[in-house]
Amino acid sequence: MDGVLRELYAVVLERKARPQEGSYTGYLFEKGLDKILKKCGEECAEVLIAAKNGVEEDTVGEICDLAYHLLVLMAEQGIPLEQVEAELRRRREKIGNLKQMRQTNRLS
Repeated sequence: MDGVLRELYAVVLERKARPQEGSYTGYLFEKGLDKILKKCGEECAEVLIAAKNGVEEDTVGEICDLAYHLLVLMAEQGIPLEQVEAELRRRREKIGNLKQMRQTNRLS
């Protein structure tokens, strides 16, 4: 993943380990999984609305908000960034038509 995502994930992990007064990330961890999932859902809906409205700047902003909340979810669930990277690489190797992908999955 890009260096910016690594840096942001490191900050998220730091806030989880050592909460700071007034930190939104710390607040999410304090409230727990239900709050984090709710925010992920809200941000996902906002990405869809922004994309539908066709304002690129708004869509990019909402995608960034969703990416941040997904990183918080990953940290909450103990999922390292490297695990997501590995899965994306694995999926990249399966590029092709759907029939080929299904056959590959059956063989795996």
